[in-house]
Amino acid sequence: MSGGVSAAFQHISAVLVDYFDALYFCDVEKLQRVFHPKAIYATADESPLLHRTMQEYVPVVAARQSPASRGEPRRDHIDAIDLAGENTAVARVRCSIGTRDFVDILTLVRTEGGWRIIAKIFQIIERET
Repeated sequence: MSGGVSAAFQHISAVLVDYFDALYFCDVEKLQRVFHPKAIYATADESPLLHRTMQEYVPVVAARQSPASRGEPRRDHIDAIDLAGENTAVARVRCSIGTRDFVDILTLVRTEGGWRIIAKIFQIIERET
């Protein structure tokens, strides 16, 4: 594996760890650092299709009671990271909030030397309590 590819995987992994932390602690400052300002957030699990901009999504996370404050166990996992080129990647990750497990497909772009999430498309899986 070349040094450039290895470095890209390390940088993307670090963004994903920050992404997990942002959701677990409802840390909107960290959330805004990992998402590109023009990113989209969407799921077809709600009808009609749920689609939000970052301006719409960040206040939702800010108003949420954090999983950390409820003492929920962390269920974060990176399933895969695929590089499409020097500036584009896709990550499949899993995390949980309350009784819901989420499978997130995150598209990342590298701009100005840093990796950020440009699209979050997710599947919701209800977990039995």
